[in-house]
Amino acid sequence: MSEALKKHWPEYLMEAAELGLFMFSACAFTVLLFHPSSPVAQMIHDSLLRRLLMGAAMGSTAIAIIFSPLGQRSGAHFNPSVTWIFFRLGKIEASDAAFYTLFQFAGGIAGVLLASLTLGRLVTHQSVNYAVTLPGPQGPIVALFAEIVISFILMSVVLTVSNTKRLARWTGMFAGALVATYITIESPISGMSMNPARTLSSAIGAQVWMFLWIYFVAPPLGMLLAAEVYRRLNMGRAVVCAKLHHHNNKRCIFRCNFNAQQ
Repeated sequence: MSEALKKHWPEYLMEAAELGLFMFSACAFTVLLFHPSSPVAQMIHDSLLRRLLMGAAMGSTAIAIIFSPLGQRSGAHFNPSVTWIFFRLGKIEASDAAFYTLFQFAGGIAGVLLASLTLGRLVTHQSVNYAVTLPGPQGPIVALFAEIVISFILMSVVLTVSNTKRLARWTGMFAGALVATYITIESPISGMSMNPARTLSSAIGAQVWMFLWIYFVAPPLGMLLAAEVYRRLNMGRAVVCAKLHHHNNKRCIFRCNFNAQQ
């Protein structure tokens, strides 16, 4: 473990920074689009249009992070569920997966803290509430299944696209498009998390714990199901790497077969 930390600490810090940036962006755009004092919120009253704009903002944020120098080097997981699925697929060492997870949680919490320090009471207002993810009116069981489904689809797309030679370089675009679509359409059902670290970060700020279990169970379960289905449907097709964007000259710390694919 100490050897992994000594060798790969830059990638761990990058993972922390990526989720931190994502969470700061989530809080900031929620204030912009949903806080009653925001000029944008005052101008746009249609909830679907607000979610569409929020989806576009967060989808673009995800894409920017994936294609950034940080994402190109670390692999741009910024999600413990993604990291541990790649561990299950044999692409990442256990020590790296453990440190990725630790730093992802720390980075997400730091991002919300930074938003709280810079945005002040705006982020605490009930219309924003630290961009917390909560079940919709249909209740926690529906939210649980919705999170499983969207996590399953996301991981299925990431695995399929990243391991298709002619499409692999665009994996980040596919992932960002799904994030945007889910926020627009699915967020009223489950809050649209797919990420335990993302949800815990907001929950700590909002001090809302009652449905936290949903977002620790559903995303990894949905992604695990996707990985198992992928393995069985593509028995002769190996997973190339744990990076979402590999068409760059950045260091790769994973069990990587990218060069063999070229």
